[in-house]
Amino acid sequence: MSKDKKVKYVRKKIFFSFLLAIILLNFLVAKDVQELKTVEYVDIEKYMGLWYEIAKYPNKFQKNCVATTAEYTLLKNGDVQVINRCKKGLLDGESNFIKGKAWVFDKKTNTKLKVQFFWPFNGDYWVIDLGKNYEYAVVGEPKRNFLWVLSRIPEMDEKLYDEILMRLEQKGYDLKKIVKTEQNK
Repeated sequence: MSKDKKVKYVRKKIFFSFLLAIILLNFLVAKDVQELKTVEYVDIEKYMGLWYEIAKYPNKFQKNCVATTAEYTLLKNGDVQVINRCKKGLLDGESNFIKGKAWVFDKKTNTKLKVQFFWPFNGDYWVIDLGKNYEYAVVGEPKRNFLWVLSRIPEMDEKLYDEILMRLEQKGYDLKKIVKTEQNK
Protein backbone atom coordinates (compact mmCIF):
# COMPACT_ATOMS: atom_id res chain seq x y z
CA MET A 1 0.00 0.00 0.00
CA SER A 2 1.38 3.40 -0.95
CA LYS A 3 1.92 6.12 1.62
CA ASP A 4 -0.98 8.23 0.21
CA LYS A 5 -3.38 5.27 0.41
CA LYS A 6 -2.30 4.54 4.00
CA VAL A 7 -2.93 8.17 4.99
CA LYS A 8 -6.37 8.11 3.34
CA TYR A 9 -7.17 4.80 5.04
CA VAL A 10 -6.15 6.13 8.46
CA ARG A 11 -8.14 9.34 7.91
CA LYS A 12 -11.24 7.30 6.99
CA LYS A 13 -10.85 5.14 10.13
CA ILE A 14 -10.48 8.24 12.31
CA PHE A 15 -13.48 9.92 10.66
CA PHE A 16 -15.75 6.86 11.07
CA SER A 17 -14.56 6.30 14.64
CA PHE A 18 -15.33 9.94 15.43
CA LEU A 19 -18.76 9.65 13.77
CA LEU A 20 -19.55 6.47 15.72
CA ALA A 21 -18.51 8.16 18.97
CA ILE A 22 -20.85 11.10 18.27
CA ILE A 23 -23.75 8.76 17.49
CA LEU A 24 -23.17 6.76 20.68
CA LEU A 25 -22.84 9.92 22.77
CA ASN A 26 -26.12 11.28 21.36
CA PHE A 27 -27.82 7.98 22.13
CA LEU A 28 -26.56 7.98 25.72
CA VAL A 29 -27.51 11.62 26.31
CA ALA A 30 -30.94 11.11 24.75
CA LYS A 31 -31.65 8.22 27.13
CA ASP A 32 -31.22 10.58 30.12
CA VAL A 33 -34.06 12.86 29.00
CA GLN A 34 -37.46 11.45 29.86
CA GLU A 35 -39.98 11.23 27.07
CA LEU A 36 -42.19 14.31 26.99
CA LYS A 37 -45.80 13.32 27.52
CA THR A 38 -48.66 15.24 25.97
CA VAL A 39 -52.21 15.51 27.26
CA GLU A 40 -54.49 12.62 26.30
CA TYR A 41 -56.57 14.44 23.70
CA VAL A 42 -57.15 17.90 22.24
CA ASP A 43 -60.45 18.92 20.68
CA ILE A 44 -59.02 21.06 17.89
CA GLU A 45 -62.20 23.12 17.48
CA LYS A 46 -62.22 24.01 21.20
CA TYR A 47 -58.52 24.90 20.99
CA MET A 48 -59.10 27.50 18.28
CA GLY A 49 -59.31 31.17 19.15
CA LEU A 50 -57.22 33.75 20.96
CA TRP A 51 -54.59 32.80 23.55
CA TYR A 52 -52.51 35.17 25.70
CA GLU A 53 -48.91 34.26 26.46
CA ILE A 54 -48.44 34.13 30.23
CA ALA A 55 -44.86 32.84 30.26
CA LYS A 56 -42.26 31.26 28.03
CA TYR A 57 -38.70 30.13 27.59
CA PRO A 58 -37.06 33.18 25.98
CA ASN A 59 -36.20 32.67 22.32
CA LYS A 60 -34.63 34.69 19.50
CA PHE A 61 -37.77 35.10 17.43
CA GLN A 62 -39.70 36.73 20.29
CA LYS A 63 -36.92 39.03 21.45
CA ASN A 64 -38.31 42.14 23.22
CA CYS A 65 -41.92 40.98 22.78
CA VAL A 66 -44.58 41.89 25.34
CA ALA A 67 -48.38 41.59 25.19
CA THR A 68 -47.92 38.46 23.09
CA THR A 69 -50.93 36.60 21.73
CA ALA A 70 -51.52 33.65 19.44
CA GLU A 71 -54.69 33.28 17.42
CA TYR A 72 -55.60 29.94 15.86
CA THR A 73 -58.20 29.49 13.13
CA LEU A 74 -59.23 26.10 11.75
CA LEU A 75 -59.12 26.07 7.95
CA LYS A 76 -61.38 24.02 5.67
CA ASN A 77 -58.54 21.63 4.77
CA GLY A 78 -57.94 20.82 8.46
CA ASP A 79 -54.81 22.95 8.81
CA VAL A 80 -54.65 25.74 11.36
CA GLN A 81 -53.86 29.36 10.53
CA VAL A 82 -51.59 30.85 13.19
CA ILE A 83 -51.22 34.57 13.82
CA ASN A 84 -48.77 35.56 16.55
CA ARG A 85 -48.82 39.19 17.68
CA CYS A 86 -46.76 41.19 20.13
CA LYS A 87 -45.70 44.70 21.04
CA LYS A 88 -42.00 45.51 20.78
CA GLY A 89 -40.42 46.48 24.08
CA LEU A 90 -43.35 48.24 25.76
CA LEU A 91 -47.07 47.63 26.14
CA ASP A 92 -47.69 50.67 23.93
CA GLY A 93 -44.79 49.80 21.62
CA GLU A 94 -44.92 49.06 17.92
CA SER A 95 -47.19 46.15 16.97
CA ASN A 96 -45.60 43.18 15.30
CA PHE A 97 -47.16 40.03 13.88
CA ILE A 98 -46.31 36.90 11.95
CA LYS A 99 -48.64 34.57 10.11
CA GLY A 100 -48.03 30.85 9.77
CA LYS A 101 -49.76 27.52 9.64
CA ALA A 102 -49.92 24.40 11.71
CA TRP A 103 -51.10 20.88 11.06
CA VAL A 104 -51.84 17.90 13.27
CA PHE A 105 -49.48 14.99 12.77
CA ASP A 106 -50.87 12.83 15.57
CA LYS A 107 -54.43 12.46 14.27
CA LYS A 108 -55.42 10.00 17.03
CA THR A 109 -54.96 12.50 19.88
CA ASN A 110 -54.50 15.90 18.12
CA THR A 111 -51.84 16.68 20.74
CA LYS A 112 -48.83 16.90 18.43
CA LEU A 113 -48.70 19.50 15.70
CA LYS A 114 -46.12 20.97 13.40
CA VAL A 115 -46.03 24.73 13.03
CA GLN A 116 -44.44 26.63 10.17
CA PHE A 117 -43.76 30.32 9.71
CA PHE A 118 -41.06 30.07 7.04
CA TRP A 119 -41.01 27.34 4.41
CA PRO A 120 -39.39 24.78 4.52
CA PHE A 121 -38.73 25.04 8.28
CA ASN A 122 -41.22 23.77 10.85
CA GLY A 123 -41.19 23.00 14.53
CA ASP A 124 -42.89 20.75 17.02
CA TYR A 125 -45.90 22.12 18.90
CA TRP A 126 -46.98 19.65 21.56
CA VAL A 127 -49.84 20.35 23.97
CA ILE A 128 -48.40 19.08 27.27
CA ASP A 129 -50.91 20.54 29.73
CA LEU A 130 -54.45 21.76 29.19
CA GLY A 131 -57.24 23.12 31.35
CA LYS A 132 -60.42 21.07 31.60
CA ASN A 133 -62.36 23.88 29.91
CA TYR A 134 -59.50 24.95 27.63
CA GLU A 135 -58.93 27.99 29.83
CA TYR A 136 -55.15 27.45 29.72
CA ALA A 137 -52.68 25.43 27.70
CA VAL A 138 -48.99 24.64 27.94
CA VAL A 139 -47.05 24.00 24.75
CA GLY A 140 -43.62 22.45 24.50
CA GLU A 141 -41.51 20.22 22.29
CA PRO A 142 -39.59 16.98 22.89
CA LYS A 143 -36.14 18.53 23.44
CA ARG A 144 -37.55 21.08 25.89
CA ASN A 145 -35.90 24.02 24.13
CA PHE A 146 -39.19 25.89 23.76
CA LEU A 147 -42.09 26.39 26.15
CA TRP A 148 -45.18 28.57 26.30
CA VAL A 149 -47.84 28.92 29.01
CA LEU A 150 -51.03 30.26 27.42
CA SER A 151 -54.34 31.50 28.80
CA ARG A 152 -57.65 32.66 27.37
CA ILE A 153 -57.36 35.83 29.44
CA PRO A 154 -54.33 38.14 29.84
CA GLU A 155 -53.60 37.09 33.42
CA MET A 156 -53.49 33.80 35.29
CA ASP A 157 -54.32 32.98 38.88
CA GLU A 158 -51.01 32.57 40.79
CA LYS A 159 -52.12 29.30 42.38
CA LEU A 160 -52.87 27.80 38.96
CA TYR A 161 -49.59 29.15 37.57
CA ASP A 162 -47.66 27.55 40.46
CA GLU A 163 -49.44 24.22 39.87
CA ILE A 164 -48.47 24.37 36.18
CA LEU A 165 -44.85 25.08 37.15
CA MET A 166 -44.83 22.03 39.45
CA ARG A 167 -46.05 19.83 36.59
CA LEU A 168 -43.49 21.36 34.22
CA GLU A 169 -40.69 20.57 36.65
CA GLN A 170 -41.91 16.95 36.79
CA LYS A 171 -41.78 16.90 32.98
CA GLY A 172 -38.11 17.90 33.04
CA TYR A 173 -38.36 21.63 32.35
CA ASP A 174 -35.89 24.02 34.00
CA LEU A 175 -38.08 26.49 35.91
CA LYS A 176 -35.20 29.01 36.13
CA LYS A 177 -35.49 29.58 32.37
CA ILE A 178 -39.18 30.51 32.43
CA VAL A 179 -39.95 34.21 32.04
CA LYS A 180 -43.36 35.77 32.60
CA THR A 181 -44.75 37.83 29.72
CA GLU A 182 -45.96 41.35 30.44
CA GLN A 183 -49.56 41.64 29.26
CA ASN A 184 -52.18 44.37 28.92
CA LYS A 185 -54.75 43.80 31.64
